[in-house]
Amino acid sequence: MAEWEIWATIAVLAVATAATRSSFWLVGHHITIPPRVNEMLRFAPSCALAAIIAPDLLLEGGRLHLDVSNVKLLAGAAAIVFYLARRNMLQTIVFGMVVFTGLRLLHVLS
Repeated sequence: MAEWEIWATIAVLAVATAATRSSFWLVGHHITIPPRVNEMLRFAPSCALAAIIAPDLLLEGGRLHLDVSNVKLLAGAAAIVFYLARRNMLQTIVFGMVVFTGLRLLHVLS
């Protein structure tokens, strides 16, 4: 690939990114989103987060790994229980990482 082609690709991708991200800001006040769609959009971040995290917790080497040796899954389950008890996201993240690190250290040392 020539150098000008690389720069042209970067420029086109930058324009495409800016156009898609600014479209709602530019024409957002002219579009009315139906209440049902607006209600469903509230769950989009949760669904996206679950779609990113679930494969990391459940899969190992491309295969389903539901075993007690899966420290990511154990730490994730502990974090879910902690969140349900405390309802504090920052504390949950710290707790989940502490449990994950502890389980990894126990796994390495044993």
